[in-house]
Amino acid sequence: MRTVLVLAGLLCGSFLPSFGQQRLQTLHQYLADSTTILVAAHRSVHHLHPENSIPAFQAALDLGVDIIETDVKVTKDGIPVLMHDKTINRTTNGTGNPEEQTLAELRQFFLKDASGQLTTEKIPTLEELLRLTKGKILIDLDMKTDHVEPVLDVIRKTGTKDQIIFFDDDVAMLKRIQQRDATYRLMPRAHSYANADSLLRWFSPAIVHIDFTFYNPAVTQLIRQHRSRVWINALGEPDQLLKRGQSQEVMTKLLANGANVIQTDEPALWLTLLTSKGLHP
Repeated sequence: MRTVLVLAGLLCGSFLPSFGQQRLQTLHQYLADSTTILVAAHRSVHHLHPENSIPAFQAALDLGVDIIETDVKVTKDGIPVLMHDKTINRTTNGTGNPEEQTLAELRQFFLKDASGQLTTEKIPTLEELLRLTKGKILIDLDMKTDHVEPVLDVIRKTGTKDQIIFFDDDVAMLKRIQQRDATYRLMPRAHSYANADSLLRWFSPAIVHIDFTFYNPAVTQLIRQHRSRVWINALGEPDQLLKRGQSQEVMTKLLANGANVIQTDEPALWLTLLTSKGLHP
C-alpha cells in the first residue's frame, strides 16, 4: 500500500506545476491583462544589497515583485555577466570595462553596497540569475552589449525564454533579436507618440517604455489598444515622494494617464501602496 501511495504522489507531482511555474503562469496572465499594475525592481533590491547581485535578486523574489530589471554585458571570453556601467569602477573594487576582461579576472573583485562599502559578493553571471529565478519571475534584460548570441545561448541553455523581456533603446538591437526568434518578448523605448506608433507596428511588443515628456492619455490608449503594457519610471522624484508619504500625489503623477508597469528603486513601498488600492495582483 505504501508503494502505491508513493507512486501516486510521484505521478501527481509530475503532472502538477510547481509553485514557481504557477507563479510564472500567473504573471503571464497578468502581463496580458492591462487592468493590473506590475512592479519592476530597478537593478533589483539594491538599497539592502549590492545592485545587480544575487542577494538583491533573491530579495526581489522574497518581496514578490513581478519583474526584475537587470543589465547584461558579455566578457572577453564570451560569458554574459550582470553590470550596468561601462566600467566596474563604481560598483566594485576593480577598474576597467568588463567586456575587455575575462570572467576569471572579474571574479577577483567584490561588489560594493549602496554606501560604497565592499561586500563579499562577486559580479554574477546571467546564468546564475536565470537558474535562481527559473519559473518564478519576469526578467527585464537591458542589453548593455552588442554580443547577442552568448546571451541567447544562456537563455536557451537554462530554458528561461518565457521569462525574458528584452529592453533596448536601440531599435537595431531589438530587430537583431527578433530576427533570431520572433517569439521573444521585446520592450522598445518610445520617444514620442509617433515613435510609439511605429514601434508598435514593427515589434508588436509586450511592453512599451515611455517617458514623462509625452506621457498622456492619448499615447497610453494607443499602446493599450495594441494589447501592450505601458512602462513608466518612478525613479527619482516619484520614488522620493512615496518615501515621504505623499502617496496620493505620486499616484496621480504616475497612474492617472494609464501606465501599468512601474519601474522603481522602492519596490516594497510600491507593492504596499498598489496592493492597498487593489491595483496589484
